Amino acid sequence: MGRIEEKFKALKNEGRKAFIAYLTAGDPDLETTVKLIPALEAAGVDILEIGVPFSDPTADGPVIQAASQRALKKGVTLEKILAMIAGLRRFSGIPIVLFGYYNPILNYGPERFAADAVAVGVDGILVVDLPPEEADELRRYSDPEGLAFITLIAPTTDPPRARKILQGAAGFVYYISVTGVTGTAVPRSDGVRRDVERLKKMTCLPVAVGFGISTPAQAATIAPLADGVVIGSALVRLIGAEGKSIGLIENAFSFTEEIRRAIDAAERLSAGQTASEERTC
Repeated sequence: MGRIEEKFKALKNEGRKAFIAYLTAGDPDLETTVKLIPALEAAGVDILEIGVPFSDPTADGPVIQAASQRALKKGVTLEKILAMIAGLRRFSGIPIVLFGYYNPILNYGPERFAADAVAVGVDGILVVDLPPEEADELRRYSDPEGLAFITLIAPTTDPPRARKILQGAAGFVYYISVTGVTGTAVPRSDGVRRDVERLKKMTCLPVAVGFGISTPAQAATIAPLADGVVIGSALVRLIGAEGKSIGLIENAFSFTEEIRRAIDAAERLSAGQTASEERTC
């Protein structure tokens, strides 16, 4: 059992939901990213999505696009990110998912990437532009290495397509709560509830909800409906606004701690009566 699976199992035993945070590696620089990660972990983040900057991030909204551009201007590459994670593993065991696009992996070499990612301590990968029909060119290398191949499912995904996607999913399922790109709309709880319940009937994997969740109140609304909540653009926006200021680490800690408290409080109020506990997996 890998770190991702262990984390979800431990959280379920505790009656808590996963707090998954996204940040763009190298924004404002890799040295600051290394400082941010333990602060986020200490504030209550359970799983970390590390974004690999790319010049054409089609699934991302303007906030993450801008962060990617800032990181690329700093010379951040996939190779440097893997080296950063290797250093991080000396003091942190937080589950790490590399989030990005296939082009940097293709340029790096899929076989080499899979081996190197596992060697430095990456637990999972989420490749936005690699659908199931094309995923084998990476998964033939990543699956044997034990990298969890995490899949995205959108509100517009019909049941037959969802079943096909879920057949090859690992780690957890990332449910996109809104149509469009990241950080540009607010999810509707009734739609999220319906779709997550539908997914729970198709898979025993944990379902995490992301895209559009940016405040403690929104996190508290979504948390009881799923197994985890993903916060991305809101954190990236904070980092972009703070830059390398003295208060960046403290403010990032405070923001994520507030989200953590909201998730936990909402789960206590719901008394655990959520779709995630209706399954017999």
